[in-house]
Amino acid sequence: MSKFGLFGKFSVLDGERDTLVNILLEAAEALGDLKECEIYTVSTVEDEPNTVYVYEVWQNENAHQASLKLEATQTLITKAKPIITGMERINTLNIIGGKGVSL
Repeated sequence: MSKFGLFGKFSVLDGERDTLVNILLEAAEALGDLKECEIYTVSTVEDEPNTVYVYEVWQNENAHQASLKLEATQTLITKAKPIITGMERINTLNIIGGKGVSL
C-alpha cells in the first residue's frame, strides 16, 4: 500500500515570498490535527527569491482533495491568491515508505 504525495512549486510577486511562506505555515498548522496528512513541509531555495516549495504526504488522494474544501484551507487560499503568480505541480508521488511515513 502506498500513500499519496505531492511536490509543488509556487511563484509569487517580488518581495512576497515570506508572506506566502507564512500563509503556508498557517495551512500546516491548520492541518495539525488532520491524521490523513502525514507530512506538509514548506521550503525555499536561497537563489529563488520568488519561489516556495511544498511537499505533502497524505493517506490517499481523496484525503488531500477533501482538505482543499475545509473552511480554514479556503480562507488561506483566498489570502494567498493575490500574491501567487504561478503554480506548478512538479510531481504527484506514490510514497512507498521511509522515515516519517507510516504504511
